[in-house]
Amino acid sequence: MKKAAAMKTSSPKDADGASASKLIDGRIKELGDWRGEMLGRIRALIKDADPDVVEEWKWRGVPVWEHDGIICTGETYKAVVKLTFAKGAALDDPAGLFNSSLDGNVRRAIDIREGEKINEKALKALIRAAVALNASKVKKKPAKTKA
Repeated sequence: MKKAAAMKTSSPKDADGASASKLIDGRIKELGDWRGEMLGRIRALIKDADPDVVEEWKWRGVPVWEHDGIICTGETYKAVVKLTFAKGAALDDPAGLFNSSLDGNVRRAIDIREGEKINEKALKALIRAAVALNASKVKKKPAKTKA
């Protein structure tokens, strides 16, 4: 019987020794408003779309989700929760989720405002596409042959 994979977290810890997952938990709690709720919902969707995702805490307080490279970041501002895809410009977005950072050649973002609904199916598809793109860029090590 196959065992369900546990969500992976990075081994690096912040200066106080807290894990990335605990720091993200803290950010969600400290926001205490719709932004924390939205960040929590996005996080759950990311984990659902990719059970092998690794959570990181970078750049002095930005939640980052990785799998063979950065998938996306989750930043919170006064009026938006911004989900920035590191290689978003290379992803198909048939549902038109990307609505921010559209001018660059690499990143794309989704700005979510209070009261807006998330197209969960489309967001999960975008997450999976980002993971597949990252995996396609990973250099495979040559297989060892037995002598």
